Amino acid sequence: MVAKDYPFYLSVKRANCALEVQTVTSPAKETEEPSNKRVKPLSRVTSLASLIPPVRATPLKRFSQTLQRSISFRSDSRPDLFSPRPWSRNMPPANTKRRDSKLWSETFDVCVNHMLTSKEIKRQEAIFELSQGEEDLIEDLKLAKKAYHDPMLKLSIMTEQELTQIFGTLDSLIPLHEDLLRRLQEVRKPDGSTEHVGHILVGWLPCLNSYDSYCSNQVAAKALLDHKKQDHRVQDFLQRCLESPFSRKLDLWNFLDIPRSRLVKYPLLLREILRHTPNDHPDQQHLEEAINIIQGIVAEINIKTGESECQYYKERLIYLEEGQRDSLIDNSRVVCCHGELKNNRGVKLHVFLFEEVLVITRVITHNEQLCYQLYRQPIPVRELVLEDLQDGEVRLGGSIRGAFSNNERIKNFFRVSFKNGSQSQSHSLQANDSFNKQQWLNCIRQAKEKVTCAGKAGMLNSEARFLLSPNGSKVPQGETTLEQMDQSDCESECSMDTSEISIDCERMEQTNSCENEKQIETNV
Repeated sequence: MVAKDYPFYLSVKRANCALEVQTVTSPAKETEEPSNKRVKPLSRVTSLASLIPPVRATPLKRFSQTLQRSISFRSDSRPDLFSPRPWSRNMPPANTKRRDSKLWSETFDVCVNHMLTSKEIKRQEAIFELSQGEEDLIEDLKLAKKAYHDPMLKLSIMTEQELTQIFGTLDSLIPLHEDLLRRLQEVRKPDGSTEHVGHILVGWLPCLNSYDSYCSNQVAAKALLDHKKQDHRVQDFLQRCLESPFSRKLDLWNFLDIPRSRLVKYPLLLREILRHTPNDHPDQQHLEEAINIIQGIVAEINIKTGESECQYYKERLIYLEEGQRDSLIDNSRVVCCHGELKNNRGVKLHVFLFEEVLVITRVITHNEQLCYQLYRQPIPVRELVLEDLQDGEVRLGGSIRGAFSNNERIKNFFRVSFKNGSQSQSHSLQANDSFNKQQWLNCIRQAKEKVTCAGKAGMLNSEARFLLSPNGSKVPQGETTLEQMDQSDCESECSMDTSEISIDCERMEQTNSCENEKQIETNV
C-alpha cells in the first residue's frame, strides 16, 4: 500500500467500526440473531464488551455445562448434583403403580364387606398386608440380583468374591418367602378372605433361623460396599441404577437391608392380626405361639449380629503400642454405641463404647481397609466419670479459633474423664446434635449401671461362699455348717431327732439354692 492511500484506508476502517458498533448495540438485532462477526480492532472489542447484555449463554458455555453434567456422576463426594430425569418423573414404572393399592377392601370384591363386621375387615386387612409384604419382598430380592448382582458380575465391575461378600446368602431367602406366599395364597378363599393363618405361621416361622448368617454378614458387607464406591466404575453403575425407574430412588444398600427390616416387622404384623382376632377364634392360640416363636428368633439373631459387629470392629483396631491392649476389649461381645465425635480442637474421633470399656480412635486407611487407630489409652467404664456440659461451657482450642467461633460450635458437648493413680485422661466430646448427645449420655450411663450391678453381684456371691469361723478365719460355708452340727452333737451328747434333721436339711437346701441363683445372676 502506498503512502497516499493510507488516509483513505483509515477512513474506511473507521466506517466499518461505526457499522459494527451499531450492529452490536441494536437490541432488536441482538434478540433475533447473535452477531458472529469477528471484530478486527482488539481495543475496540475490549471497550465494547461491556455493552453486550448477557441474555443467553454461548454455545461453548452450554457445552461446558453439558460436559460437566455428563461427568459429574463420577464424583464420589457430590452425589446430589443429579437432577431427576424428565422421563423418570413423567413415566413411573409399572411396579410402583402395582404397589399403590395395598388394601384388601380395594383389591377384592367390595360386596363381601357388607357381610363382615368391622373387626373382621380389619383382620382381613392385616392378613392381606402380611401376604402383600411377602410378594413385595420377593420382587425386591429378585430385583437386587437381576439388576445389581448379575450385571456387575458380567461387566466385571466387581469380582465374584466381592459380590458374594456384599450380597451374602440373599439367594437362599427368595425360595423361603416364596413358600410362605404360596401357603397364604392356598388358604385364601375365592372372595379374597382368609379364615386361618396361625397354623401356617407356626409351621413356617422356624425357617427364619437361616437369617442368622445373612444378618451377621451385613456389617462387613456394608463396609466393603462403601469401600468399593470409591471406584468410579462402581459409583457410575450404582448412580445410573439409582436414576433408573426400577430403583424407586432406592440405592443398592436399601435393597440389601430389606430382609432385615422385614424380619423385625414380623412381630408387629402378627400382633396386628391377633389384635383383630376374636378370643374364641381357632387362630387365637396359634397366633400367640407364632409371636413367641418370632420374638425368640429375632432376639437370637440380634445377639449374634451384635457379636459379629463387635468382632468386626475389634479386628480393625490398631494399637500404637502394646500397652494400649486391654483384656476388657478382648472380652467384649457387644458394641453398645459407636460413632463420630469431635474434641474441643475440632479433631474428628471415632468412639466405641464396649460393654466395659470406652475406646477413642481415629479413622485411618490401612491396607486399603478402613481401620481405627487408638487415640488414647482405653478408659474402663467402671472408673469413667461422665459430665453433661451446658452449651457455651466449653472453649474451643486456640485463642484465634475461639474468638471467631459461633454459637453452633460450642453446643452439644459432654466430658468423659478417668483417673487412676498416675494415669489420667479428660476428653470434651461434641456430638452432631442434641439428640445424638443424649443418646451417648444414655448409653454411657446404662453401661456404668450394668458394670456397677455386676460388681455388686460378684461381691455378694464371693461373700456368700465364705463365712467367718469361730477363730476368725474364713472357711467355706458348707464346712462351717458341718462344724456347728458336730459341736452341737458334742455339747448335747445325745442324738438329734428327725424334725431337727429335716430343718437343717431344708436350711442347707435354701442356702445352696440362693448361691446358685446368685451365681446365675453374676454370669448373666
